[in-house]
Amino acid sequence: MKHLISLFDLTKDELRRILEIAESLKNDLSGSKKKAPLQGSNLALIFEKQSLRTRVSFEAGMTQLGGGCLFLGQEAGWGVRESIKDFSSVLSEYVDVIACRSYSHQTLKELAQYCTVPVINALTDFCHPCQALADVKTIAEHVGGLNNLGGQEVAYVGDANNVARSLAIACGKLDMRFTIACPEQYQFDTASLDVISNECDGFVVQQTTDARAAVENAIAIYTDVWASMGQEKEQQQREQDFAQYQVNEELLSVAAKDSIFLHCLPARRGQEVTDAVLDGPQSRVVAQAGNRMHAQKGLLMWLLQEVNE
Repeated sequence: MKHLISLFDLTKDELRRILEIAESLKNDLSGSKKKAPLQGSNLALIFEKQSLRTRVSFEAGMTQLGGGCLFLGQEAGWGVRESIKDFSSVLSEYVDVIACRSYSHQTLKELAQYCTVPVINALTDFCHPCQALADVKTIAEHVGGLNNLGGQEVAYVGDANNVARSLAIACGKLDMRFTIACPEQYQFDTASLDVISNECDGFVVQQTTDARAAVENAIAIYTDVWASMGQEKEQQQREQDFAQYQVNEELLSVAAKDSIFLHCLPARRGQEVTDAVLDGPQSRVVAQAGNRMHAQKGLLMWLLQEVNE
């Protein structure tokens, strides 16, 4: 049984294949709706954390592919009313694939352990692989296709969080370069760097405290909120620590003229990014959000029709 718990689960060829399917479906959007390749298949969404993009993109994508989608929030009581083992086994009898958005990566791994259908990580505290699929798809569209991704550099200005981790792994598997700029205490620790390197054929994540140096050669400049959901108590301290890491017009002026700006959203305007950048000509955040649906459609097709058929 093939799951997507993190991008470590994919080979380079598998990652490329998912993105190729996504691109094909996006280019033939009206045709894919008529063909309904996943008719009769059902996706269950299990969400502990609130979401707009993740939920709607999965629901819309599965519907476009002809399948059905069921949403289960915290009222499902998994791990509370009954064990995750029992919950997983029973849910697998009703649906063909499960996407889980959880506070805990360990909880997701336990869910996958007992499920007999594919499980997709729709976000955990450790990583966000579906976001990274959309990210690299958006960059690929900007540089003229998947075959042009090799050697392209991504600069991530912000906390080494779950989004940054998945994007770094994606860059490693696609022969890209990845630099993260943030205060030292928010950078990846040595153990995390070693795992990424070992899983991505020696790939090296570059880390710096200098945002200007990070963006200088980047084709894509990426940022995220300074305090993620669940870190509200750290908000004030993080605002102080990241005050010099705002992505603004001055910072973008250091980057290449053809560089693009990315953000996983939601954004805190005026904090990690200014209105001028978020709404500016280099911003691709709307297309990036749209690619969540296309990338996840590629993933669903790959899981249900190629590797787990």
